[in-house]
Parts: sequence; C-alpha cells; structure tokens
Amino acid sequence: MSAASGSGEGLRQRRLYGRRRGRALRAGQRALITDLLPRLSIGLPEGEPLDPRRFFGAKSGAAWLEIGFGAGEHLIAQAAARPGAQFIGCEVFEPGIARLLGEIEKRNLRNIRIFTDDARLLVAALAPSSLAGAFILFPDPWPKERHKKRRIVSSELLDDLAAAMEEGAELRIATDDADYGAWIAERLGAHADFAALPIDDRPPDWPRTRYEEKAAAQGRKARLFRSRRRARAPV
Repeated sequence: MSAASGSGEGLRQRRLYGRRRGRALRAGQRALITDLLPRLSIGLPEGEPLDPRRFFGAKSGAAWLEIGFGAGEHLIAQAAARPGAQFIGCEVFEPGIARLLGEIEKRNLRNIRIFTDDARLLVAALAPSSLAGAFILFPDPWPKERHKKRRIVSSELLDDLAAAMEEGAELRIATDDADYGAWIAERLGAHADFAALPIDDRPPDWPRTRYEEKAAAQGRKARLFRSRRRARAPV
C-alpha cells in the first residue's frame, strides 16, 4: 500500500496524509537518500509548466507517471521493460523511496526521476500532453467516511491528468478496497476525457506487486481500471 498523499476534491494546496518515515533506514539506504536521491529528485518550476524533457533531455518523448509507487516494484519493472521511455515516480514514504533507489542503482537504470512531495502539485504543474500514461496502484483507501476526502483519486486529479496526458495515453488504477473501487468507477465514468478500456484480460505489461500478492492471499481481490485519454476537441 502506498503512502502517497490524499486529496480533497477542489483542493490545490499541499496537504500530505500518511507516514513519511517508518523503521530506521540502514546505513546503505541512508547513503542512497543522501547521495543518489538529490540527483534524481524533481522540483517544481515557478510560473511555468513542467516539461519532463528538462530532466530527461530535449529529444525524449512524453513521460510515464506513477503516483504512489510504494516499494517501487512496478515502477522498476516498467522502466526496465521500456529503457527508451521516461518515468516519474511520486512517493513520500522514505523506506519505499530508499528501496526504489537501491534497485535503480543495482540495475543502473537511467530513465527514472522521483518526486517526494504531494503528487497533486506535480500533476497540476505538468505541461499539456506531456504524459504518455499514468499509474495509480493501490492507493490508501481511507475507508472511514470522514477521511474519504483524503483519497488521491478525485475529479480534480482526473482533470489535471487529462490536461497533462497526450491523446490516447492510458490511465491505470487499481484498488483492493470495494468501496474505493465504486468511488473510482463513479469518477472515471463521469469524466468526459477518459474512455474505459476492457480489463477482461490483464495486460502482460501490468505486473503484480508484492502488495497485490499479499492482498490476494488474504482474500482481497484487486479491481483494475484501464482508461484511455480521449481525443481533444478541435479548437
């Protein structure tokens, strides 16, 4: 389960929920946070859209985004399978960031950048049509009624993702919480910029994470969503 930030619909300011830190990091993990993270970390520009090419090179194409990458298994698998593509991962939980950094160093991956703050701020800042796709996998369901406003999947986030995604880009979302699944389905179904894609057969490029395997072993079935960014209306 990711510790990514939650969101109230209509909310723009930075507001993070959940833990940033867990158990004390090992010495090697602390070294990665100190030495490698600053080289891969993304900051937000002031007063201008954020074009991912500023981090990956002028000749790079649109980037893929994962909001709340948890321990990083899915992000690593995607980046390793697509060495010519660029990936941005958002996460605030320090042990998860450290584990991702360890895999990046071990595999010598050069196509990942990391944002360690509120993912909503990054999405809202992205340049139009700068994303080739986006993933939101098993975000915190915030099951209590008073906490549902913290859920990362919101109408506002979908608005910002639609603006940032190129035509035909795919959005993938997964949850193992039935109520959150209904919440996601309602918001995706009502959004004019996203068209649902069939999910009868899981795409081969959608690997299962350790969290998903653990949830399945405990009897919690994952609900998967695939949507495609519709063509933009002519201006």
